Amino acid sequence: MSYQELTFPEQSVFLVTGGAGFIGANLCEALLQKGYTVRCLDNLSTGHKENIEPFLANPSFTFLEEDIRDLEACLKACEGVDFVFHQAAWGSVPRSIEMPLLYEEINIRGTLNMMEAARQCGVKKFVYASSSSVYGDSVTLPKKEGGEGNLLSPYALTKRTDEEYGKLYHKLYGLDTYGLRYFNVFGRRQSPDGAYAAVIPKFIKLLMNDECPTINGDGKQSRDFTYVDNVIEANMRAALADSSAAGEAYNIGAGGREYLIDVYHHLCEALHKDIEPIFGEPRKGDIRDSNADISKAREKLGYDPSYDFKAGITEAIAWYRKNL
Repeated sequence: MSYQELTFPEQSVFLVTGGAGFIGANLCEALLQKGYTVRCLDNLSTGHKENIEPFLANPSFTFLEEDIRDLEACLKACEGVDFVFHQAAWGSVPRSIEMPLLYEEINIRGTLNMMEAARQCGVKKFVYASSSSVYGDSVTLPKKEGGEGNLLSPYALTKRTDEEYGKLYHKLYGLDTYGLRYFNVFGRRQSPDGAYAAVIPKFIKLLMNDECPTINGDGKQSRDFTYVDNVIEANMRAALADSSAAGEAYNIGAGGREYLIDVYHHLCEALHKDIEPIFGEPRKGDIRDSNADISKAREKLGYDPSYDFKAGITEAIAWYRKNL
């Protein structure tokens, strides 16, 4: 069953933090298409107004240009809300190594503000974005909850801390929290621009412009690339899950594993390009291999990803061809 078939009570009100970002905007769109009331909170520091431009005229959509570091703004945003999808954060492992203090402010204190606001306002379910980076230097594959290694970046530390707060807020205050450990999400609306852009949109744009991409490392690192519609499904299933599944973190991936060099060649073939990549230095703090064991999410959330890598990348390429 895909997310299109999942339903909530008719009058449900959703708050999507980071709703002008890549994943957040796709969540807003999916909820609005299903007829629900959606609030989007975003300070536009990494999100983009154009991502939500199509929704601004919809009477069921409200945009709040606020910052999750402001508790009062979080409290106001949560008033009358049934479900929170907390996506607001600063991503990128390399950037977190350069700016650890800012990551602490946004990803830890900002998330704590949101949990506290959700608690005070009586929110039913608080679903938040975590990350596969919490597995750190663990070499075990596939990655399974409970098998985390030593953390490799401030970004990973912020996400691990968020999970601990999620556990505490469920145990101490009865707030139903669900942490979703995203594995390398890609798809429509993901920006290809900037020094910290994700690899798939960056490669697609460069190849479409007949430019030569740089692969960090030898290209033999592997990732569980996960199409954004799988992530939308995971958020909705977590919001519909039984309280017995709350207070925990779940792997959200496609359950597969792709080598970066193979992804590159697949993109070249799909885009009809014959361009040899440049190989650069490995990025500091990066995990070498990543592959999600999604059995816990299947069992406790009913998560069943509809898109494998090939189906997802076909959709993504079609979107970039239209929009770049």
